[in-house]
Formats: sequence, structure tokens, C-alpha cells
Amino acid sequence: MPRQPSARSRRGRGRRRPLARARKIADRLAVTYPGTTTELCALAHRDPFELLVATILSAQCTDERVNIVMPILFRRYPTPQAMAGADRDELETLIRSTGFFRAKASHIIGASEAIVMRHAGEVPRSMEELTALPGVGRKTANVVLSVAFDIPGLPVDTHVTRLSRRLGLSGSADPIQIEQDLCGMFPPDQWGAISLRLILHGRRVCDARRPRCEICEVADLCPSRGKF
Repeated sequence: MPRQPSARSRRGRGRRRPLARARKIADRLAVTYPGTTTELCALAHRDPFELLVATILSAQCTDERVNIVMPILFRRYPTPQAMAGADRDELETLIRSTGFFRAKASHIIGASEAIVMRHAGEVPRSMEELTALPGVGRKTANVVLSVAFDIPGLPVDTHVTRLSRRLGLSGSADPIQIEQDLCGMFPPDQWGAISLRLILHGRRVCDARRPRCEICEVADLCPSRGKF
């Protein structure tokens, strides 16, 4: 009579299956959305400081709108030093179309002042130092780390949250837990890219209300296929 697998063995297989499926999803998305983190990032920028500001502006705003505002903003205030001394009313006017412009202006000025005073005008390269800047949370810090500095970081936004749950990569709605779950499935050098690919896939295919399962490259690997 065939020997039955032990409970421990069954648990081990259960852990391996989601990991293997996650890697297949990542491989397919890499074919559909090729490129480095810099190439995959939709926010136009020339240096880490511009990316930091662009990411702050992108909250509750489209990347397309941010990319329209950024050249105008940085022609007026091109450096952390200039941004730290910005006229608040003028700054608010320049970024008004991105929404929540008063809070964003406070965050940009505050972060710029901290960069000048604490970091000699250079954007810091650690999660701890970045999240100590006014208005900078883990998502923004992970964008800067992974895109600007090629340091492992996995940003979790609304698209990553939605897709990680639909694809069965995480059962949590908490961004920090989702980040931990995804980081445990992929090598550190893939963290930034998998996040950006999930974001692109969420925008183009896996819509929040009407996902296009019929054209989805990973539909056969998705436990939520046809449920929305």
C-alpha cells in the first residue's frame, strides 16, 4: 500500500505551490512588461530628488498629470535648496492640479528642508532615513530605493494591493503585510520590478471594477478569474 505523506510533508507542499505559482506569474509579467525598474517607472524624473517629489505628487493623482506638472515645477525650483525656500503660495499654485495641493506643498517643503539640513542636499538611501522625511511613507521610500538607487524595495499601492489579493499572493489588506508577503516570495533584486509590473497590469488589464480576464496573461494562474 502506498505510503501516505505526513502532515508535515503536506504542509510543505502547500507552501511550495503558492511560491511556484507566484514565480510563474512574475515570469509572465516580465515578458509582458520588460525592462528595469527605471524603465518600468511611469513617473518622469532625472534624479532621486525629482523622483521623490514626483512620488509625493502622485498620491491620489495620475502619473500623466504629475508628468505635466513636474517640468514646470522644477524650472522654478530645480534643487532641494530652492524647493526648501519655495514660496508656499506659488508652490501650491504650481501643483494645484495634482489635488490635495496644500498638504503636498507642506510635505515637499518639509522633505526638502530635511534633505538640506540633515543630508547635505542629497536624498538619503535607507528606509529609516527616507521615512523620517515629512510626508514620506514606506511606499514612497520603496519607490525611491528601488527606482532611483537600485536598492531592494517593494512599493505597495492600491494596484499592488488589489492584484496581490486577487492573485492569491497575499490574504491581507494591510500594505505592510502585503509587502512582507511579496518580499518572501521573490528575490530582493526582483522586488521593485514585480511591484511596478503589478501596477502596470492593474492599470491596463486587471481593472478594479471590470478586470479583462479574457486577455490576461496570468488568468489561468488566478484564483479570482471570472469572479468580478
